[in-house]
Amino acid sequence: MAFFEVLKPGPLCFVQDEGRTHCQHLGFAQGGAADRQAFCWANRLLHNPRNTAALEITLGPFVAQFSAATQLAISGAATDIQLNDRKIYAWSSFHVQAGDRLSIAQFSQGLRTYLAVRGGIKAPFLFSSCSTVVREGLGGLEGRPLVVKDRVHYSCVSVPKQIRSNLMVPFYEQPDYSKILKLRLIPSYQFEAFNQTQMLALSEQLYRVSQNSNRMGYRLEGEAIKYQGKAILSEGIAYGSVQVPPDGQPIVLLNDRQTIGGYPKMGCVYREDCYQLAQRRPGQYVQFEVLVRRC
Repeated sequence: MAFFEVLKPGPLCFVQDEGRTHCQHLGFAQGGAADRQAFCWANRLLHNPRNTAALEITLGPFVAQFSAATQLAISGAATDIQLNDRKIYAWSSFHVQAGDRLSIAQFSQGLRTYLAVRGGIKAPFLFSSCSTVVREGLGGLEGRPLVVKDRVHYSCVSVPKQIRSNLMVPFYEQPDYSKILKLRLIPSYQFEAFNQTQMLALSEQLYRVSQNSNRMGYRLEGEAIKYQGKAILSEGIAYGSVQVPPDGQPIVLLNDRQTIGGYPKMGCVYREDCYQLAQRRPGQYVQFEVLVRRC
């Protein structure tokens, strides 16, 4: 089986697919690609099945050398990409030969990029997924980020003649990760326990992404939101839930979130907006839009 050797992994680099669905009742986090939009585009450029495993590279730089010819695709954060001495564009597919070296520079915009291989990366499956969740030590390569000299295996899949051409995602479909992101909030959970004043404060101000954000959840900094309801029992937590801890600073819970929690929650952010949120860096701003008004 072919492989690429990791020469420089960057700060956090994982094997990811779409995650472990229907497993939260067993205590497993969902995991999976943080920006599923970019992840799916990388696989689509290669005509891979949607849930084919790929690498999620955080911040960069990343360097790898390939042992056998294949076709790759890269999508996500804006960065300079080199194949040997040739410039490669993000959001596109391209071919590599045995011995080729791929170099991805530190990102200039966005936080995560996805490297897909035709036929997919090979890693052990647990509950129909090979996604890496470091907190649980599951998935990918021994449940950990990639390190120097790791060998990541892939199949040498022949490319049908009719799809050998390289492809690129249309420019109008490529997101701008630098703009202020609007997070559409669907009221649910304990929404009615937050009064009108708190909802206005939530929707009228800008929140800044905290340094303490990660794949588990994005902590936001701004005017504190006060919960005025009763204490609640721990309950299941959906993707995109907006949790309000005692300090009043909202947390949008993402892929590696805990399975249950007892902090009050205002509702859930649109899935597509969560994908975009996962590309925002600490210090960038977001704004909530509450989709249903109170009577």
